[in-house]
Amino acid sequence: MKHLSLATLSDVKAEKPAYDPTTLALGVVHFGPGAFHRAHQAAYLDALAVTDPRWGICGVSLHSTGVRDALTPQNGLYTLATLDEEIGYRIIASIREVLVGPENPEAVFERLMGCGIVTSTVTEKGYCLHADGALDFGHGDIVHDLANPQAPKSFIGYVVEGLRRRREAGLAPFVLIPCDNLPNNGRRLKGAVVAFAARFDAGFADWIETGLACPCTMVDSITPATDDALRTRVADAIGVQDAWPIQREAFTQWVIEDHIHDGGPDWTSVGVTLTDNVPAYERAKLRLLNGPHSTLAYAGLHKGYETVSEAMNDPELSGLVRDLMLKDVVPLLETPKGMDLPGYCEAILKRFRNPAIRHLLSQIAWDGSQKLPIRILSSLQEALARGNDISRLAVPLAAWMRFVRKKAATGEAMTDPLAGELIALGKGLSDSRTDVAVFLALRAVFPENLAGNAVFVNAVEAAYERLLAAEDVVA
Repeated sequence: MKHLSLATLSDVKAEKPAYDPTTLALGVVHFGPGAFHRAHQAAYLDALAVTDPRWGICGVSLHSTGVRDALTPQNGLYTLATLDEEIGYRIIASIREVLVGPENPEAVFERLMGCGIVTSTVTEKGYCLHADGALDFGHGDIVHDLANPQAPKSFIGYVVEGLRRRREAGLAPFVLIPCDNLPNNGRRLKGAVVAFAARFDAGFADWIETGLACPCTMVDSITPATDDALRTRVADAIGVQDAWPIQREAFTQWVIEDHIHDGGPDWTSVGVTLTDNVPAYERAKLRLLNGPHSTLAYAGLHKGYETVSEAMNDPELSGLVRDLMLKDVVPLLETPKGMDLPGYCEAILKRFRNPAIRHLLSQIAWDGSQKLPIRILSSLQEALARGNDISRLAVPLAAWMRFVRKKAATGEAMTDPLAGELIALGKGLSDSRTDVAVFLALRAVFPENLAGNAVFVNAVEAAYERLLAAEDVVA
């Protein structure tokens, strides 16, 4: 079977780009060209390219060569498989180049000099922030980049050195648009960039503070990891082999804080929402989609399920997340303009049940130490302050603790920036009260004021005991 490329594009049985990919300018540099970016932002920019060819993408991987090695022989082309009530296949051509930062930092800086927009999906941990949102100057990559600004390891290091070179050349800053699930992501990223720059030059930091547009965003579309089953399915459907196709549900949403960008893209023409109240959308998504997702991940794995849709077929779990959303979280939220929060919840539950998407609970469970404070603790602390019941909100925390305990007991690998510390503490666990106390002493996850709250401690202990009692489900 032939392989996907510009040379074989005419043979492909899928929706094809309505423009010549070779005419795109590299107007966007994107850090972290993984599955979500290719299913989400790259798809929006692919649609934009039909009328505006200035915004082709140079993807930059900070670690792995995998995306570069898969897409370069395919001339940057890949298949976006939409798996929902209707199945569709579309060839995306907006990524025109993929660079691997450690191999050639100068090539990355050359692209940063010529672009108009920098976007990022480097995961929450990729911003090198403390739990309070400030830049972590003790982070190994940040320490390295301060000493070696010409050959950075971190996303922050690349952004600051790219901005320094633009300033030196008399160029305005690019627009910086983070697309990860961080509350106030634009504010936090800009604060980190300014703080890093200030270590070199206060005037440079002021230039960034004054001139850099870094809007907050909210992004949403369920995007399971690619596996061999998807590769086979796509090849059978489109008639050529694709080394790295991407799958997602039909639903997709991108909300960007309205900002000044003279000559920038017409975002709204391709369905992006521009608003002056991203935080309302962001909180709704983080707490009503990501929070229940994490709940299903840890509670579902505890009960032996593999995927979201399988977990949603369990009446106990589906009832838990529905009640958590509608009874616990919705009353805490500001309703974004034009949004029906109960209706939004029901739509999310329908998305979770989608049998065409095989979203692994183990994938959602990655980086729990970074995600749970944002997705669950934020709601839980507000509920506590109002005197609301927190028994359901305690369940995902207890299930995460059981998840860590099991990983430590079995010796399984854990994907988490605190994996070593978590496995070490997990090995000595013995009973509900002392187990919970060990976890609550972890300040990178649980703030002291919360860990010392008797109502909170009792709720987590009770949930943990219930999970420990289910020895027939998991050891």
